[in-house]
Amino acid sequence: MNDRRVALERLKEELEVRLARYRQHRERRAGPLDKDMEDQPLETRDDEVVASLEAEAEDELSQVRHALARIREGRGEACECCGEPIEAGRLAAVPHATLCRACQGA
Repeated sequence: MNDRRVALERLKEELEVRLARYRQHRERRAGPLDKDMEDQPLETRDDEVVASLEAEAEDELSQVRHALARIREGRGEACECCGEPIEAGRLAAVPHATLCRACQGA
């Protein structure tokens, strides 16, 4: 479990750095659109892509924090739904998993 916690802590740090970059992009773009009409659609599209990436990173960070909290509570390897152990292969592939395969599929 210690390896998993370390992996989750690293992922958490990586996501926090990524979110900071996305927010910097958004703040830099908060000004008016480029005066060049040809560049405006490109700027708008870029902002939409960054906003989507930011939302995905926020969601994943939330999942990572939740998994870390469960580890601290001593419940990190048990399925949130059924209480059965989460398969080691699943935890290796998705360290922030809190559901076993059966419950995830349901």
